[in-house]
Amino acid sequence: MADLIVIAFDSETQAEAAYNEVQALQNDLVVELSGLALVKVDGEGKTHVEYPGTTGKIGVGAAGGALFGMLVGLLFFIPFAGLVFGGLFGALFAGIDKTGLNAEFRDRVKSTVSAGKSAVVIYASKVTEDKFAAAIAPYQGTIVQTSLSEEDEKALIHDLSDAK
Repeated sequence: MADLIVIAFDSETQAEAAYNEVQALQNDLVVELSGLALVKVDGEGKTHVEYPGTTGKIGVGAAGGALFGMLVGLLFFIPFAGLVFGGLFGALFAGIDKTGLNAEFRDRVKSTVSAGKSAVVIYASKVTEDKFAAAIAPYQGTIVQTSLSEEDEKALIHDLSDAK
């Protein structure tokens, strides 16, 4: 089972510090990451996304990284040039709705991570919850989380792969 965790922060500084902490937790084997992103929403509501550089030890290949990037885009309503054509964008949302990432979850994420706020998006295949929570608590974020079953995770990956 994998966990998709979105942690919203009131300041960019808090989010960046938590983002760095999550990477350290990966090194300490507290979390096994399949995807990680830092999402910043500026004062005008424009979304900016950063992923770990080449030094990040995230357990995804190029295809997995693309899927995670599409997932982040869907959560934060970031348009994709390649998905604008035809019914691909609608098909992706239909596929997402079959999993635990329904419209209600996406709306909760969008309202929590509004203009001027930032978030850390974590897609983890393993989390030692007590150690993870203790390490992230000092950054005072608001957590929005959904757990995906293995079946839902496979369905999501399948749906995202078909939408390319």
